[in-house]
Amino acid sequence: MFQRLIALLFPPKCVLCKAVLEKEETDFCHCCRQNAPEARKSNVKLSFLAGWTAVWYYKDMVRGSILRYKFSGRRSYGKAYGRVVAMQVQKQKMDDFDVLTFVPIAPLRRFSRGYDQVELLAEGVGEALGVKPIRTLRKIRNTPPQSGIKDVARRRANVLGAYTAVEPENFHGKRVLMLDDVITTGATASECARVLLTAGAKEVLCASVAVANHNTK
Repeated sequence: MFQRLIALLFPPKCVLCKAVLEKEETDFCHCCRQNAPEARKSNVKLSFLAGWTAVWYYKDMVRGSILRYKFSGRRSYGKAYGRVVAMQVQKQKMDDFDVLTFVPIAPLRRFSRGYDQVELLAEGVGEALGVKPIRTLRKIRNTPPQSGIKDVARRRANVLGAYTAVEPENFHGKRVLMLDDVITTGATASECARVLLTAGAKEVLCASVAVANHNTK
């Protein structure tokens, strides 16, 4: 009865458009599953990565959803995103990795936000794939948000040296799948991959919820 009351007062809603879900729907409504901007091609350049993938383009309802996730306390979105990213990883045959990890946010930003949204995403992906994510990186500089920097070169400079490897013996000689929420120019993912490779990773792959659609056709 209690669960029914909760469902009545707070019915589950689509993570993307916030519409109330039908009984047979999970995480996303049928309309969003059909119409969300699926990432097919992007001119984002990522260095030091053996491969990468994303579920959607960072636009329209996807952008709004991720902003709510990051800045409006929608922690529950992490599991929903995790399930679709896990499916994308399997679809792209990138699930033969050895270590699952994530791009961390700065401690100060985590404190003010109350959670690390990419760590929650990693937990969701790990649950879907039956793998426990581990921390391989720590952010050691509280850099200005990348979203406020438009120039690609400045973005790369902003994150250069901002991350350090954590317990590299856990991923030395291994294939690492690194998760992020959004890939905009690729500066952050590329820098994190560089640090992991320098610390001994065999190769680094990346999967994200969304990617910017610069010059896509």
